[in-house]
Amino acid sequence: MGVRVLLDQRMAMRDGVLLSADVYLPVGNGPFPVLLCRTLYSKESNPGLDGARPDGYVGWGVDFVEAGYAFVIQDVRGRYDSDGIWEAYVQAEDGHDTVEWIGAQSWCDGNVGMFGISYVGFTQMHPAILGSDYLKAILPMGATPDGLTLFWQQGAFLLQQASHFFQIGRRTSHPQGMALLAGLPAGTRDGLGSSKVGEFSGDMSRLYRRLPFLSAFDEFGEAKIWREMVSHQSLDGYWNRRVLTGKYEGIVAPSLFVTGWWDCTLHHMFEAYLNWAEHAATTEARELSKLLVGPWTHTQLGVGDFGADLSFPDADRDIKDLHLWWYGQRLCGIDTGVDDEAPLLLYVMGDNVWRAEYEWPLARTEYRALHLGGGGTLDWEVPPADDVSDTFVYDPENPVPTVGGQVAYTEQTGPRDRSEVQQRSDVLIYDTELLRDALEVTGPVMVAVYASSTALDTDFTATLCDVFPDGRAISITEGIVRARTRKSGTNSDPAFLDPGVVYRFEIDLWETSWVFKPGHRIRLDISSSNFPRFDRNTNTGGIIGEETTTIPAVQTIYHSATYPSCITLPTIPR
Repeated sequence: MGVRVLLDQRMAMRDGVLLSADVYLPVGNGPFPVLLCRTLYSKESNPGLDGARPDGYVGWGVDFVEAGYAFVIQDVRGRYDSDGIWEAYVQAEDGHDTVEWIGAQSWCDGNVGMFGISYVGFTQMHPAILGSDYLKAILPMGATPDGLTLFWQQGAFLLQQASHFFQIGRRTSHPQGMALLAGLPAGTRDGLGSSKVGEFSGDMSRLYRRLPFLSAFDEFGEAKIWREMVSHQSLDGYWNRRVLTGKYEGIVAPSLFVTGWWDCTLHHMFEAYLNWAEHAATTEARELSKLLVGPWTHTQLGVGDFGADLSFPDADRDIKDLHLWWYGQRLCGIDTGVDDEAPLLLYVMGDNVWRAEYEWPLARTEYRALHLGGGGTLDWEVPPADDVSDTFVYDPENPVPTVGGQVAYTEQTGPRDRSEVQQRSDVLIYDTELLRDALEVTGPVMVAVYASSTALDTDFTATLCDVFPDGRAISITEGIVRARTRKSGTNSDPAFLDPGVVYRFEIDLWETSWVFKPGHRIRLDISSSNFPRFDRNTNTGGIIGEETTTIPAVQTIYHSATYPSCITLPTIPR
């Protein structure tokens, strides 16, 4: 099938701003169902879906045209060929108006769907709340309904993740500047894509350590987005325009959500799916929406072997075919079998199988607590009777490096061996005995830590690991909590510590599906930093982002009947 291309189609938004799109049409009599991609990476040359194709979204779009769809790719407001000023994560009205424009075109049969990963997944979810009659379905991959919690996790700032939005904010007219975000070979990267390329080679490490980190990028100019994200630390007017919280009731289009167990948006995709299923306006949107989770990272969705310390057989998925399976049913009325499938399809790591499920958390879950004990033990029995504690010193000038986990845009993402970093004196480890039977953990993982500090404010981190017989400690999932947020969950209402007083801290380790095998151990490591995934707590109790000095803190972890520190695992009967 041939392709007809209509370049630079100008679409007027409700405020008169013109956005630019390219339209790719099958040759032949229309009208056609339409797949829309709204991108901030340039409609002419994109990094694409998980770097799978050098021609990116355009290449995928041409494939969709060959399958009988019209394809529209648009530069979002203020990016490349579109007019206006780009505001990160403000997408609802422009996306809705674009869908309405497409629906009125003679080549559209009245059925519009959307696709894309990460930010381009967000540009699907946000317009859905306005309920266009033309928008029949969406398929966001590795995205978030909530810009706030993408960058602020239990009070800690996702430093590494946010730094890429600083780089995006500098680039509006040349796609080569997006190479860093696409994970393309190093030779294609041009750092910030600016006149300061020679000075700034793309190495962020020296900037991560700058204090105050609110000003870390000021010398390069155009750091507006960075400063906004650092300055707005809780749900306020700024973030209310960038979140779907309280707005799901306007949704009429079902969604297929795709994420990975090591995707930086894993928790957010569960949040979106659950809200769609409970709060969407129509029965169709609530009951036909689905969630697919594989053993993947943010930049390698659909790829089972991405160069981590473990790989997973039978984990690859053809993402293009997934779109055709979903949209054949939703936009074309073809019985692809998608509506006969369970709402959740999960890859169970360890067993290395795909499994259909019908609710989340699983109804058969048995929540079991592993208690921290003396001598670095983890035990299923009741907490130890004796008052026991472990102490370490957290020095912000020597933070624990990020190794593994749900971190984007780094080679350290995914299941990584943490055994070396666990040798540090500021990382406490707690192990079970060797397991005699396999143990499945599928669901949300939580840690409760009773701790004191010599600081007014500090952080506590936790990482769940599988210790293999050869000594590797493979990271499964992790979390962090900023002490000042322990009561309210927000930095806007801080509760500072009284030095030496014991407090209870809850650390959300997000979701997982992992089978610990016989002969393995379950390990929990506790520390106070995970850098540069998260910013360093300076321990001073100052204004986050504006602190200029650091001090060490002595941290004490308590585990006893009085202070029952534990990790609660969602175990699944075998």
